[in-house]
Amino acid sequence: MGSKLVKEIQGSDPTKPKANNKTRIVCISDTHSQTDNEDFPSIPDGDILIHSGDFSNHGTHEDIEKFNAWLGTLPHQHKVVIAGNHDKTFDATFENNNEESAKEVQDKLTNATYLQDSMIELNNLKIFGSPWVPKHGHWGFLLNESQRLEKWAQIPEDTDVLITHGPPHGIGDLADSDVHLGCKHLLAKVKEVKPKLHVYGHIHEGAGIRTDGTTIFANAGTVSGGIGWHKREKITFNQPIVIDL
Repeated sequence: MGSKLVKEIQGSDPTKPKANNKTRIVCISDTHSQTDNEDFPSIPDGDILIHSGDFSNHGTHEDIEKFNAWLGTLPHQHKVVIAGNHDKTFDATFENNNEESAKEVQDKLTNATYLQDSMIELNNLKIFGSPWVPKHGHWGFLLNESQRLEKWAQIPEDTDVLITHGPPHGIGDLADSDVHLGCKHLLAKVKEVKPKLHVYGHIHEGAGIRTDGTTIFANAGTVSGGIGWHKREKITFNQPIVIDL
């Protein structure tokens, strides 16, 4: 399935109340330690906040503590976070990291549930999170094709909400270089599992909401623009994505 078979849609209106039988999910991603930027968007209230990775620039202890403190200011009953490639200290396999050091930084996220190839059930929704992305550059959570196949095989068949850092191929993955950077194996797994919602980020310029009629695909990248965004004179942001599921 390519991008021609999906259509762009609007999210739920955060200023209007949700239906009684719905769960309001607020999606953000790729905030890159910018939560104290004066232009950072306000986060709408909801039942579940999802952050799909790259909450820091390098995963320093200072970055994590700052992010965790910010999470603590938000009103959502449930907050679910996965790591991204920039959150390098969370990856036990990166450089001099190990299981102990990764666990230490993961435990700093006291104001959220951290998922890494794991699931939590909230509001009768089974939510599975995984941080891995295709190899590119010198970052955390990078895997080759065969390794990614093994990771995606762990996604349970009864997943309602899938959170990954990277996008599936062809859906919100088009970079400024006009190249699709999503994972084809992830796309195949999503087509098999058919989650109600797939939240991701990583490719900032692919931000937006799309659907194939079965799954809602939300590239929730908050910092807008692709490579070099941090060198701009003024950083710009996308609004959080709100989905009533």
